[in-house]
Amino acid sequence: MAESVAPGQPPGTPHTDTPAHPANPARPDTPGTPNTPGAPAHPDRSPAEPSPYRSSVLARAEEFVWLNARVLEQRRFAYHFLGAAAEPVETALAAYRTEDHGYGHALEPDLRGPVSQPLHTAHALRVLDSIGRCGGQGVERVCRHLSEVSTPDGALPAIHPSQRGYPYAPFVPVVDDPPSDLLATGPVVGLLHRNQVWHAWLFRATDYCWAAIEALGTSHPYEIHAALAFLEGAPDRARARAAANRLGRLVREQRLAVLDPRRRGDYPVAPGYAPGEHHFPHDYAPVPDSPARSWFTDEEMARSLDHLASRQQQDGGWPVPWHQWAPGPALEWRPILTIEALRTLRAHGRALD
Repeated sequence: MAESVAPGQPPGTPHTDTPAHPANPARPDTPGTPNTPGAPAHPDRSPAEPSPYRSSVLARAEEFVWLNARVLEQRRFAYHFLGAAAEPVETALAAYRTEDHGYGHALEPDLRGPVSQPLHTAHALRVLDSIGRCGGQGVERVCRHLSEVSTPDGALPAIHPSQRGYPYAPFVPVVDDPPSDLLATGPVVGLLHRNQVWHAWLFRATDYCWAAIEALGTSHPYEIHAALAFLEGAPDRARARAAANRLGRLVREQRLAVLDPRRRGDYPVAPGYAPGEHHFPHDYAPVPDSPARSWFTDEEMARSLDHLASRQQQDGGWPVPWHQWAPGPALEWRPILTIEALRTLRAHGRALD
């Protein structure tokens, strides 16, 4: 799954989010400009009006989203590309909230069932961050929830044992006493810091992230994504830059990014990943101001973005690159990945029309 558990093996072991996922999404800064989330691609058209431009990258993706996406992803698409408001995104996301102030109900599609999980919370915070709404009393309640589900060292497990009894991906191990995991903790802590959220839970969780990142040796792409998600929001910017530079050297030395997609067969796939589940420069640097952008040359980034654009399928959506274990989760992931692909292309100046 994206920006979460490494497919095929236990959390925190080499083989994900993010996110995947991806890394953190760009924020809306100046609404109305072409590369701004929330700016309409066609400002003369209502978000509810079907696009007449069915041959463009964006229009093909739009048709795919309306045909296949959950309500949340439909609302996100309308916000990021059709000029719709943020409130409907918040409303759609609220349906995934749980009574303990976490998130569940398969918000992260590879974990089914109603119970809250740290990976669902990370997913929710990414959505809120992307629309500029990651704050307020709702996020304060989320922090209280995180305090209640933390491990003894103050961090988050990848999967809480409450997942037992509900369907979940076979590459997601559920254990009785799960350890702290950077893949779950890093993105949550980084997003909260990035949005200047202050809560007592963050102190020990931040210390855990620093220790885990500075101890990284042999790694894998999803672990690097989680580390980047933390470093993008970490308050100690000088320390974050130094850590990011070290991770960049590690990524190149261990060949964790395919620098030439035409020769991707020459690059190793991490243990536990699906065949061909490579990661590319755009996966690490989905926006130009990402700390990972300096890891790659302009030529390497251009090739990576060309590859990303070429991955749009005939139906207008982008494919799931990891193990697909059931039809429902695969269908739910594709609109999520499609929105993130479009956002990455637009952030790097690629035309979508």
